[in-house]
Amino acid sequence: MSAASARRRYALVQFLMWLPPGLMMAPMVLLMSARGLDLGEIGLVGAAYSVTIVVLELPTGGLADVVGRRTVLAVGTGFSAVGLVVMALADSVWLFFVASLFKGVARALSSGPAQAWYVDALHAAEGPDADLKPGLAVGSAASSTALLGGVLAGGLVPLVLPGDEVLRLSVPVWCGAVAAAAALVAVVVAMPEPRRSTSRGGPARSRAAARLGEILTDVPLTIRDGFHMAVRDRGLARLLLVSAAGGMMLAAIETLTPVRLAELTGRLESGSTVYAFVAAVGFAANAVGSSVAPLVARLLRTSTRAAVAAIAVAAASLGGLAASVALSGTAGIVAAGVAYFLVFAALSVEELVRGELIHLRVESARRATVMSVDSLQLQFGGLLITLGLGPLTTGLGIGGTWAAVAVLILVSSLLFVRLPARRVVPVPAPTRT
Repeated sequence: MSAASARRRYALVQFLMWLPPGLMMAPMVLLMSARGLDLGEIGLVGAAYSVTIVVLELPTGGLADVVGRRTVLAVGTGFSAVGLVVMALADSVWLFFVASLFKGVARALSSGPAQAWYVDALHAAEGPDADLKPGLAVGSAASSTALLGGVLAGGLVPLVLPGDEVLRLSVPVWCGAVAAAAALVAVVVAMPEPRRSTSRGGPARSRAAARLGEILTDVPLTIRDGFHMAVRDRGLARLLLVSAAGGMMLAAIETLTPVRLAELTGRLESGSTVYAFVAAVGFAANAVGSSVAPLVARLLRTSTRAAVAAIAVAAASLGGLAASVALSGTAGIVAAGVAYFLVFAALSVEELVRGELIHLRVESARRATVMSVDSLQLQFGGLLITLGLGPLTTGLGIGGTWAAVAVLILVSSLLFVRLPARRVVPVPAPTRT
């Protein structure tokens, strides 16, 4: 497979994987509310999603390194499709809870395998010195484009369709289930992997049992080795810690912005619609930032300088969002949109160059596991800030909370200063004979 083919396939898979979350984003809370859930129950459903990811993130990353990226990603897209179907049909808190569990499993399964597959494919085509940034940028832009289009469609479709309100709100979720099924097909067809050898001799059932035993043994070992790698390599540990700070920032923005927009518009429904457009601006910024990240790294000459500059821009932009709470009406909405664009464009630059720095330190056999550690850090950061949002907003208000998080993000840029140099030449994962 050529490098260009690997990039195209990676971009397609990324687009289809992120389209379902985009489609359900705007109507999700309103659908649960329309079917009788109160805010406490909606919070329980959201917590089930986060806890599922935290519990399964490392095991699923290790599983991808043992049984293959395509297999794990296909299972993940299958869980996504089923979870969205359950969500579209749910009429009680427990069914929404089950849907959230399925979506959490899907997120944990799909957090690292696609990117790990692309890096391995590119190394196979061009060698270990291949430039990762262009392909990673294409994949990030594709996922951002999917989220942008999905959130706009999810926010607008219920407004233009006739009929019952609950049915209209469920239509984007059904569309997300269809998109998840398409992603499953794309993963199976577009992500070829070398066939892994099986034990020789004996009946088919014995070989299958032996393979299952190998998997159950190898996954914990792979998780242990990947986690130890992240702890022992001080540079890698720093890069992963940045992800926790990023999770805090994303949680603070994504949780408080809908509340702020509802205050500006005066109604929850109109605030949700406006949030769909503001979120779309953020996803567009992700696509732009991912596209220009390689250029930014070239202009600043190193990836670490590009990451520090991007974090500084993101912190300053979040500070601007904090200051915008003094505005009202249209001016406040416009200010939120501008701040969203700058924050997410800068974050996407930082994420891309940080991802490259991580891959340069990780061998192929542990790549998906380390990406799961990175995703786990993001979830932990988000969980910490979510637990503290109540006291923070009570004491500081929305603007003060954003300002405090902006300072925290700016401090995290120090983790890139004098980053220990280390480069691991990727090697293929061992196969059993």
